[in-house]
Amino acid sequence: MDLIETGKVVGTHGINGEVKVQPWADSPEIMLDFEYVFIDGHRFDIEYARIHKSNILYKFYGIDNLNKAELLRNKIIFVERSFFSLAEGEYFIKDLLTLNVIDADSGKNYGTITDVLKTGANDVYEITDSEGTVRMIPAIKQVITETDIEKKIMKIRPLNGLFDED
Repeated sequence: MDLIETGKVVGTHGINGEVKVQPWADSPEIMLDFEYVFIDGHRFDIEYARIHKSNILYKFYGIDNLNKAELLRNKIIFVERSFFSLAEGEYFIKDLLTLNVIDADSGKNYGTITDVLKTGANDVYEITDSEGTVRMIPAIKQVITETDIEKKIMKIRPLNGLFDED
């Protein structure tokens, strides 16, 4: 079973066992449709879910008081990858990490993607080369020419001045 991290339990809500989850999905509403999640390798069936401010509130079957809910604080929520259907050009962050980043024209290897930063306007990919040099590229069509998850490569065409070469 291939699991994807989708959020973190950041607290409790009320005294009846609800947990407050910080969603890590682009669209938190999708997290309302899950029937169950995994926490520490254990399946938790969802009695109900709702949005509260910027968080998701989950009420799990069997978690019926504040003390039981508190035991889940700071735990990561996982769901099965099959719960999601991604549009073309959309990827899980998990799949982007460790992709080799190659210049589309010269074939130069810039390193691997080591982090994805959410900036609002567009994501920014952190690329680290074998010497530890870190570069940042915007995740925009003008820079990224190809992403092949199966082959573990991303081809880019850096904008003028994006990388200051020595």
